[in-house]
Amino acid sequence: MLYEDEDDFFVGSPRSKFFDILFNANKNLVEDTLEKHIERHVAMEILLERLANEKDLNIEAEISMIRAEKQDEIHMAKTDFFIATVGDILTQNE
Repeated sequence: MLYEDEDDFFVGSPRSKFFDILFNANKNLVEDTLEKHIERHVAMEILLERLANEKDLNIEAEISMIRAEKQDEIHMAKTDFFIATVGDILTQNE
């Protein structure tokens, strides 16, 4: 019989598991993983700014519009990020 135990890894949302792992895994692994994600994020911001300048777009206005219109896609992308990051940390933590 399957039941939910609060110690069970699979109980909770990907977001809650992400933060559980973030606060309990090896600090150096978490720092390295987060730094890689931050570097990627910053590189994407630089790329986005370059493309926005070429097309004369207001980045903040575009982001606000996407956040309002694509909430489901944003939620799914965040969930994918949480799952992938937990996987990255756990595979290195073994």
